Amino acid sequence: MHSTQIIAIRHGETDWNLAARIQGHTDIPLNATGERQARQLAQALAETPLAHIYSSDLQRALRTAQAMAQANGAPISTHSALRERSFGDYEGFRFADIEVSDPPSALRWRKRDPVFAPPQGESLQVLQARVSQIVGELAAGHLGQQIALVAHGGVLDCLYRLATHQEIQAPRTWELANTSVNRLLWTPDSGLTLVGWGDTSHLQTIGLDETTQ
Repeated sequence: MHSTQIIAIRHGETDWNLAARIQGHTDIPLNATGERQARQLAQALAETPLAHIYSSDLQRALRTAQAMAQANGAPISTHSALRERSFGDYEGFRFADIEVSDPPSALRWRKRDPVFAPPQGESLQVLQARVSQIVGELAAGHLGQQIALVAHGGVLDCLYRLATHQEIQAPRTWELANTSVNRLLWTPDSGLTLVGWGDTSHLQTIGLDETTQ
């Protein structure tokens, strides 16, 4: 088969998710709810054939991936290219804080300006190029197989846009819930296509939707 099945997963919940703080590359651990979500996810995918689990190297994603690997038995590797968008100097703050301290930048962010980058951070354009490249590289190595990608809200947002041909600037109308199961197909000729999105049936309590990163 000349295609790769992909299960894309956002990490479990963190305290900074609850506080609406911008995480980016800051290495925040899962909270108790996030740990429970990771265990529920792992149970749900325990019998799913997976050739490999690839994870962001940030601990909130890696801990989620490790729970999956323990239950499933699939090998696991980390890739820094699967990290969340870097928000540079904005990390640790809330979007409301940026609206007060730097209204013009907050407006560009809210409007999803593709080339806007926080100080010392990444633009959406740079993020999407990074995500597209690493996912293509990983998928190309597993033609005829199924892999899992455990990453972040911003990464999954890029995957959805790439699979549905949505522009970077388009308002988001899809959910990016913690540990939701999202299914895509990758082929060398067509890239990504969407198979299914936002399955949280394995969760007893659904985590926060990603709205800011």
